[in-house]
Parts: sequence; C-alpha cells; structure tokens
Amino acid sequence: MAAPQRKDDARLAATAARAAALVLPRGGFSGPARAEALARFRTMGLPGRRDEYWRWTDPAPFNAADAVPGAALRADTPIFEGRDRVRLVFTDGVFDAGASDHPALAGVEIERLAEADRADIHWAKSLYGVLEAEGQAPVARPFAALNTAAAADGLLIRVTGKAARPVEIAYRQAAEASDAVLHHVIRLEKGAELTVLETGTPAARSNLVIEVDLAEGARFHHLRPQGRALDRAMITHLFARVAAGALFKSFTLTANGRMTRNEAVIQIAGDGAVAHIAGAAIGDGADGPFHHDDTIFVTHAAEGCESRQVFKKVLKHGAKGVFQGKILVRPGAQKTDGYQISQSLLLDEDSQFLAKPELEIYADDVKCSHGSTTGAIDETALFYLRSRGVPKEDATALLVLSFVADAIAEIEDEALAADIVARIEDWLSRRKG
Repeated sequence: MAAPQRKDDARLAATAARAAALVLPRGGFSGPARAEALARFRTMGLPGRRDEYWRWTDPAPFNAADAVPGAALRADTPIFEGRDRVRLVFTDGVFDAGASDHPALAGVEIERLAEADRADIHWAKSLYGVLEAEGQAPVARPFAALNTAAAADGLLIRVTGKAARPVEIAYRQAAEASDAVLHHVIRLEKGAELTVLETGTPAARSNLVIEVDLAEGARFHHLRPQGRALDRAMITHLFARVAAGALFKSFTLTANGRMTRNEAVIQIAGDGAVAHIAGAAIGDGADGPFHHDDTIFVTHAAEGCESRQVFKKVLKHGAKGVFQGKILVRPGAQKTDGYQISQSLLLDEDSQFLAKPELEIYADDVKCSHGSTTGAIDETALFYLRSRGVPKEDATALLVLSFVADAIAEIEDEALAADIVARIEDWLSRRKG
C-alpha cells in the first residue's frame, strides 16, 4: 500500500513544482478565470501514465518545468503562400507585429490578449476559460487549465458578419529552448462566418488553447497544418460550443514532431448543428522519434445534429500513433447522426497504432457508428500500379494520398485542400528511398 502513496506524493510534488515555475500574468478581465484555472490545475494534478487517457502517451515532456531544447526549423515555406489571407505572426509565443499584416484587413474584430487583458470589462470576459472549464468533465485536462491560468498572449476574435478573408495565425520558433503558452478566444455571432488557418511551430514546447463559441447559424472553418520542426513537443486543446443551425469544421495535418497531442472537446448545443473534425498524421521515425495522439470528445446535447470524426495516420520506421475518440449522446438528443472512423496505414512492421473508439448513448432514436482499422499497403493495388510502369516509391505515395483522401475531403475550400495535398506530396517526395 505504501508504493501507490509514494507515487501520489511524487505527483503532488511535481504538480507543485510545475505550478511554482509558472510566470502568471496579472490579468484584468481574465483574472478570476485564471485564478479558478490555477486552482483546477492544482486539484487535478499532472497526469501520469496510469491515467486512462494518458496510458499510451507519456506526458513527461509537458510535466517538466522546462522545455527540452529543440532546433528551430530555419526555413519553411508558408503553406498558404499566395492565398488571400490576413497573416498574424507569433514568434516564440509572443505576437510579432513587424511580421504581421494589419488585423483590420480581416474585416473582423481582432485584439491581442496581452493588450486587451489590461481592461476589467471586455466581451471575452464571458468566454475566457469558460469552455475549457466545461470541458474538464468527465475527463480532466490539466494542461488546458494550466494554459488558461498562464497564457500571456493570444488573439481575441469576434465576428459579426462574414470575414473579408481568412485569418492565418502563423507560429515561428526562434529560440531553441522556447516554451509558448497561447490562448485564443473566438466568438462568431449569429450568422457570422470565419476561416482560421493555424500554421507553423510555436516553440520547442508549446501549449495552445482555442475556445470557439458559435451562435445560431454561424459557420466556422479551422485548418491547421502543424509545423514541420522535428524536435517540437506540442499539446493543443480545441474547445467548441456549437449553437442551433451552426457549422463547425476542423482539419489538422501533422507531419514531424517528436511529441504531438491534439485534444478537442466539442459541445453540440443547439438543434440542427453540425460538427466535423478530421485529421491526417504522417510520421517517419527515421527522422527522429514521432509520437502523435488525437484525443477527441464530442457531446450531442440537442436534436437533429450531425458529427463526424475522420482520422488517418501514416506511420513508418517506428513511428507511433494514438487515437482516442468518443461520441456522447445525452438524453433527449434524438435524431443524432454521429460517425467516427480512425484508420492507420503502417508502412513497415516497426510502427504502431493504438485506438480507443467509444460510443455512449442515452437516446433511442439515433444513428451512430464507429470503426477503427490498421493495415499495410494494399499489395494488389501496389502491384497494379507497378505493372503499369509506376515506380514503387511513386506508387506508394499515390496509395498514401488515396488513404488520407477521406480526411482531406472534410476541407470545404478546394484551394486550401489542394495546398494540404501539396504539403503531403512534398513530405513524401523528400523521403523517397
């Protein structure tokens, strides 16, 4: 009985050390939310490998008081270069005005958290940390609480109509031991529409939170090609509340990175709402350790709503992929249409994919399904392509693109989807042979 106690004591000590190492902003309107979040973090404590939702992903890189240094990617061509968008840049977790476009070009209300938080009254006061706090049940997310308490910068975006152009939040890493904690709050009013692009690598270690609140009939599109730096450790949290008739869509492409965990907690709160979340991860352990974890929780709490979870992972040379996805249908959420699929393509026998798909249903008039598969390259399809003169590596690349196509299809903008395909093709091309 003494050993578990020692482990609990060690976790409490580590939590106290992590909290003590934080540099907490004083906060204006966010002050109460930060204090509550810090209390939540201290109560929950740092996660360990024995925690159900961390048993396949080692939280040690995020538990440590300091980031492990990682070489910054010196040159990375912007993925959406040439697209009409407003680019707002954060370097090592701090807004870089000199490298950014003027926020007003987006035609929406955009402010920096670091500046707006000097005031006691702000529209974001009713949202900052709210969705994060609601997303702590039934699964504790201590790093999200830590983020709410400690985030020194981020964007506050409020949209009342249709945005003039997409908003790109571009991340850059300059210092090898940088540690970024960023918190974005996005509010779309009734009937508003916005596309947000997240690109690049924020830091050697980063902890990102986005809270998205969609009013009735709003339309939100989120596209996140995560940076190609090999040494990064990144944890992200996407919290969304979707009102009646609103549309929420998010897609993430992950290539490289020794440790990436993307969490999403989506509340479908109004009748007729739609929420789709998808992702593609491509990892090559020959470049260095690659561990990728998608942990998704979608709650249906209204009638006639639709959700989709579509996740694909392509892994080789010892790369490891994790998917933990859940659909919860609450009592009264009749006519729910929920679908979840997680699939992996293992390009060798050294890689690993671990999946935990879940359904929890408390309504009787629903259509819900989930599935998970793991497999190798289809040898018949590979033989077919090679028999027609396609070199093996090119044929493999074609089959990889075909495999991830279902996830990419969740991107409504065809031009942006083409940019994602081009980035995958480039990744595959650089690894031929």
